[in-house]
Amino acid sequence: MQLSEGDRIATQSSAGQTYQLRLYVAGQTPKSIVALRNLKEICEEHLQGRYEIEIIDLVKNPQLAAGDQILAVPTLVRRLPEPIKKIIGDLSNTERVLVGLDLRERQ
Repeated sequence: MQLSEGDRIATQSSAGQTYQLRLYVAGQTPKSIVALRNLKEICEEHLQGRYEIEIIDLVKNPQLAAGDQILAVPTLVRRLPEPIKKIIGDLSNTERVLVGLDLRERQ
């Protein structure tokens, strides 16, 4: 799976709130590729038709890290619905990601 700067993955549906997600990565690292794959799987299963993913590659545009105060990569930022939420890591812990995105109650 190739990551490209400014890539957008969007699905549209009239039902429910659209989630605007940004995935900050640092090039084509294995961790970045795994994070994107995990994010796509989670979105398809739990947000089908209600999400937009933007990939920000900080190797190409390091200045973009300041806007969302990114300190580590990969980092997922949920821009909408508010409030803004951040999840750091390769997103392999599905339960943690769902709680972080407010898609599931904390157990």
